Amino acid sequence: MRVFFISRKLLWGFFLTLAGGGALAVIGLNPARPIMSDGYQIREQFPPLTYVPGYEQGPRVRAGAAIIIEAKTGAILFAKNAEQRRAPASTTKMMTAIVALEKGNLNRTVTISRRAAAVPGSSIPIRAGERVLLKELLKGMMLESGNNGSVAVAEGVAGGVDPFIELMNRKAKEIGALQTNFRNPHGLRAPSHYTTALDLALIARYGLANPKFAALVSRKTATLQKLGGKDEKLWNTNRLLWSFQGADGVKTGTTNEAGYCLVASATREGQRYIAVVLNSGDRWGDCARMLEYAFTEFTTVQIANTRKALARVSVAGGRPRQVLVYPRANLFAVVRKGQEGLVRAQLTLIPQPVRAPLHPGQALGKIGYRFQDQTVTGVDLVVRQPVRRRWWPW
Repeated sequence: MRVFFISRKLLWGFFLTLAGGGALAVIGLNPARPIMSDGYQIREQFPPLTYVPGYEQGPRVRAGAAIIIEAKTGAILFAKNAEQRRAPASTTKMMTAIVALEKGNLNRTVTISRRAAAVPGSSIPIRAGERVLLKELLKGMMLESGNNGSVAVAEGVAGGVDPFIELMNRKAKEIGALQTNFRNPHGLRAPSHYTTALDLALIARYGLANPKFAALVSRKTATLQKLGGKDEKLWNTNRLLWSFQGADGVKTGTTNEAGYCLVASATREGQRYIAVVLNSGDRWGDCARMLEYAFTEFTTVQIANTRKALARVSVAGGRPRQVLVYPRANLFAVVRKGQEGLVRAQLTLIPQPVRAPLHPGQALGKIGYRFQDQTVTGVDLVVRQPVRRRWWPW
């Protein structure tokens, strides 16, 4: 195996010409390692999360379960009982919105059913028989946490609540929320309706990558427009949108079983963090302290850029005889401020020369990094141009 340690300055200056053989390796990972780790760890699920050394020395948090992650990298900066199953209350509606945005027609007219109109708890001003566009129901559901609106959304998208719940659970598993199970679209108490703080962070991270979801959850106020009915003013239940610098999401939740819950996000100078608290006696303070802790203590280092080639690989019997490899995606590391210079890029390649033909997107190695004696595998190094087989020996 050939492993190359590269300074970030060298990465930006020029690509390396690498000769000789080397086996591609994934180094130093232990998927079974517990969450309270002293070093980096990558979860074997999508999207990946990494644990940052020293994150357990975070802010004071009263919540029964909590976590804060950096959205771009998935770096976990602090966690408390983050993989403990708990009731999610109305944070459930994040997944309801995700599924509706991906599967539904936002301009579809939904006729409010008696079942939807009769759902107890927090509600929006809709009555059975009224006609409302799906996009309007989403506003009411996400800003004012309308339980009735969430059932109307489910019926409008999937034709009923049960098939919609199947879509919710399928999406949860798809994005890596493996300790989550939904039994309804609103979060009211139900048997086997549970999630974890970690899974909610994953769900929020996934949702915020969708510009429509991000725009929806960042709105402080909106107007609910009903076809042929009276417009209604909506106010977001997330107080941090008014009180915390850079706050831009995402969802509150409250039931007797779950307690006070909050998934909150904030962005400053392009850096976004996502905080989750479940069963908190001070959800606003808990999330604000975690978010401020993240902005104050941590920074992001770019390891690899998709626009820059990182190696030249020899190709046996190929035309051309060498090919450049690029990161499949941008790669970043989150470290404590002042420790940026301790990050070392680590590049590994498969044995060379590789044999033609090669196709665009084919992986020939990986780029990762080392920090505080811990190794994080990063992203594939791929070819972007086809390499044909050369039929002549010269």
